[in-house]
Amino acid sequence: MSALLHLLRPHERNIGFPVKRLLPAAAVSAVGPFVFFDHMGPATFPAGTTEGDVRPHPHIGLSTFTYLFSGAMLHRDSLGMVQRIEPGAVNWMTAGRGVVHSERIPANIRDSGQPVEGIQMWLAAPVDREDDAPGFQHYPAEILPLIEGGGARLRVLAGAFQGVVSPVRTEIPTLCVSGELEAQATLTLPTEVEELAVYVAAGELVLAERTLGAGQMAVLDPRTETVARATQSVRLMLIGGQRLDGKRLIWWNFVATSRERIEAAKLAWAREQFPRIPGETERIPLPAGSSADELVKFSSN
Repeated sequence: MSALLHLLRPHERNIGFPVKRLLPAAAVSAVGPFVFFDHMGPATFPAGTTEGDVRPHPHIGLSTFTYLFSGAMLHRDSLGMVQRIEPGAVNWMTAGRGVVHSERIPANIRDSGQPVEGIQMWLAAPVDREDDAPGFQHYPAEILPLIEGGGARLRVLAGAFQGVVSPVRTEIPTLCVSGELEAQATLTLPTEVEELAVYVAAGELVLAERTLGAGQMAVLDPRTETVARATQSVRLMLIGGQRLDGKRLIWWNFVATSRERIEAAKLAWAREQFPRIPGETERIPLPAGSSADELVKFSSN
């Protein structure tokens, strides 16, 4: 029996910069705690403009997980945090009952024409943590463990892989690994997680008798041991972890276990009752025509 459960192809969008969205997908509601997965860029941005900047916007009920391959972004939030995000680092913001943040392209990245490329993910909060206070943690690249050998270079961003443990603190048992494989290198995928997916950011990978090209994600049954082989140099992400503890609803930037929480967050943002980011005056308004019927339901797989 094949370990491959679903093969996901991206929905491509432009939100000020090009993104490939893999989660949420019609076939798969979540992979472990991951309910959202965007591959951003690569993109360059004109000097002296704000093109590509993401203005202040709110979140509830999730953690944002930002990881860059190239370029840089500047994170600001309503906790007063100001953090430059650079390749190899993990930027982790927990929304809890409510947080606001912005992400902007630094001037030196614009001026030099450096491409910005990376992954942004959301992880749903556990049911008993939805009302927690928001929080923020940044983990620079140099403290995140590397595994090298056999044509592979793997950075353990969250959880444990091949006996190596990341220092990143998560609310739900989580696995996230960023990897690079040389042509013909192989990688044995983990079997100790409840749910697992492999995303090919660049190159081509063969696993479970299927070939994955750039931009595709394979959702796998981790109970079946699977060996992935790179047919050319590959950049990949492994994501997964413990299955979600029940259904989730998602609308715009809000994730919750009930419609009432979503509606309360919508009203609070419309009335400007969320906390503000120090020094920022812009804001992204609620999407036009917002309706409770537009909620997308997530449930444990």
